[in-house]
Amino acid sequence: MLLKEVILENFMSYEYARIPLKPGLNLICGPNGAGKSSILLAISVALGQAYTERSRKLSDLIRWGKDIARVTLFFDNSPKGGKRPLPKYDTDTFQLSRYLKRDGTYWYEAENRSITKEDVMKLLSEFGINSDNMLIIMHQNMVEEFSITSPQQKLKMLEDAVGFQPYRQKILEAQEKLTRLLSEEASISHFLENAEQTLTYWKEEYARYLRKKELLEKKAFLEKELAWAQVIKQEKIADAWKTKIQRKTNELTRMTKELEETRDKVKNLQDKLKNLQFNQKKLFYSLLEAEKLKTEAEVTNTILTRVLSNIGSDEDTLKKLNLKIQSYLKEASFQLELSNAKKYEAEDKIQGIQSKLGETEEEANSTLEQYLKERVKEALLVFQKEKLEDEIAELKSELKETEKELSLITSAAEKIGPRVETQRNPLEVSEEIKITNAHLMSLGEVSEDTEKMYVNYSNMYTELKQKAAIVAENRKRALKEIEDRKQTWKRVLQDLLDKVNPVYQKILSKIEATGRVRLVNTEDIETAGLELLVGFRGAAPTVLDAYTQSGGERSAATMAFLLALQQHVKSPIRAIDEFDVHMDPRNREVISQLLISAVQDNEVQHIAITPSQITQLGKEVHVITVQNIQGKSETKVVTKTAK
Repeated sequence: MLLKEVILENFMSYEYARIPLKPGLNLICGPNGAGKSSILLAISVALGQAYTERSRKLSDLIRWGKDIARVTLFFDNSPKGGKRPLPKYDTDTFQLSRYLKRDGTYWYEAENRSITKEDVMKLLSEFGINSDNMLIIMHQNMVEEFSITSPQQKLKMLEDAVGFQPYRQKILEAQEKLTRLLSEEASISHFLENAEQTLTYWKEEYARYLRKKELLEKKAFLEKELAWAQVIKQEKIADAWKTKIQRKTNELTRMTKELEETRDKVKNLQDKLKNLQFNQKKLFYSLLEAEKLKTEAEVTNTILTRVLSNIGSDEDTLKKLNLKIQSYLKEASFQLELSNAKKYEAEDKIQGIQSKLGETEEEANSTLEQYLKERVKEALLVFQKEKLEDEIAELKSELKETEKELSLITSAAEKIGPRVETQRNPLEVSEEIKITNAHLMSLGEVSEDTEKMYVNYSNMYTELKQKAAIVAENRKRALKEIEDRKQTWKRVLQDLLDKVNPVYQKILSKIEATGRVRLVNTEDIETAGLELLVGFRGAAPTVLDAYTQSGGERSAATMAFLLALQQHVKSPIRAIDEFDVHMDPRNREVISQLLISAVQDNEVQHIAITPSQITQLGKEVHVITVQNIQGKSETKVVTKTAK
């Protein structure tokens, strides 16, 4: 996109001027003070060049006595290859204006519509037009300034001019990314260190929390075990009472049975004794009867014996008695014999009764003795039974109390938890509870949020470690990316210099000089630079600076570099003011001819300003002359080739 025309209104020494421009070389000539440099300054102002805004106030650029100035640029926007350079604007000529006011304000218009400076810069950058790059637009005295510009700045200008700035930008972006990653890595490392310390604290607290939780669970179990140990102990006591009661009950049953048997024996013995007493009484009466009979027999015998004796002693008398009395005597003898027989019988009976009576008495005594023994046994059994019944009643009372207490402690235990079978006694469990409580006291207070805090910090620490690993990997990739981009950047720059150097050296040879262009400090893009080396008239090439070479030599070397670079510059518009400053006539002529021959491309537009007269101009050179007439600059296009 080339300039077709520039219109200046109330700009510096111009009241109104229209300056047509052509593709190729546009040479602006005229004496010093005519207003040549103002044209390039006006173009720069319209392009938003920072140089003009830093060097002087914009309000100072307004013509004396006027309040507003305007610079208007007309760009060729005609279709090329079926497409306009600025497709947004459907016109063959694109108009860009900048207005300046005395109060310091300004604004831009594109096709008579307001537009921001940022939009202007963005629009121009699409075509590689950077008005701040002195390799594209080099104002008056900038040829000298370029020679003393730092190598770093020279390199940046070169990159921007040839369109390599994206390579640098990519490296800077990668370095910025690396810086962010390093910052992030340091931040994460710091956070990780703090998180590790915090996690260590919470890990210890969590260990205490788990230990306390374990002890609390143990204590809860022990308390449950204690409650049920007391229940089990009480159950054992109740079982012991039941066992005793059962044993006593069994003993009572046995004793009751024995008592019943004893009572039966007593009754039987009593009945037997009664029978024996009855029989004894009966025998006694029988004995009395027998004794009576014996006595009666004895009395009868005595009487009969006396009678018979008396009768026998007086036998003579008897003989005198009659036979009847004899008969009575026989009867008496018979009765005596009978009485004796009865006596003997009675005696035998008495003896038999006495024998039976003795046996009966003996049996009665034995039975009585056995009876008394059984009665004593009965009384003892009754006493023992009553005592046993009392004991059973007492045991049942104890059992009742025990079961009552068992019911209470069982109810309490059930509230604590389900039954726990344990062989330990309550005292043993209580001792362990005391030990557990002591351990709990030694742990002190532990926050209920400990587990939550530990888990949170553990997750945070894990996330930070993962982030740290990711960032470290990203850092490695970023370093590799930087290195890869640096290598690409160095390669394209070196390839460029490999093309520029032969041309640069060829141009230098025409002005009796040698030299080369080189890159320095390419390992660090911030310190990397571009150096121009030049040596005149057989001198060894040295770095171009403000001290070693003369002013003319610096101008010639700078122009040689610019000319060698031309075919690589991206911007379609390029300008230089006083390119031949301080040059001797020979070098001025050589450089001028080289400039003319270097800008034959109609796709590129060069604007060169010089106060000098240039001979041997070709017809393709568009010459504009500038004169100052009565304080007002005027321009004129030279229609024929200068001689």
